[in-house]
Amino acid sequence: MDIVRQLLPIILMLGLMYFMLFLPEKKRKAAFTKMVSELKINDEVTTRGGIIGKIVKLDEETITLETGSDRTKIKFSKNAVASVRTEVAE
Repeated sequence: MDIVRQLLPIILMLGLMYFMLFLPEKKRKAAFTKMVSELKINDEVTTRGGIIGKIVKLDEETITLETGSDRTKIKFSKNAVASVRTEVAE
């Protein structure tokens, strides 16, 4: 009985750590995987490095972005995409 009282705080801390650290990370990873799988040509994206561009070519592992008015094309890994920019309809 005495051992149960000593182990209970440790068990509660491990349970709390699971709910505060591992579950949110799992949800974030699932949302990122879904976003990357739904990328399509003409989507405007922001990379982790801060580059904003429009997808002009899409492969299994890479995307090609067109940036700026001079239409520069840069090839990135799909994992480099941080977010898909959405336009607000006016």
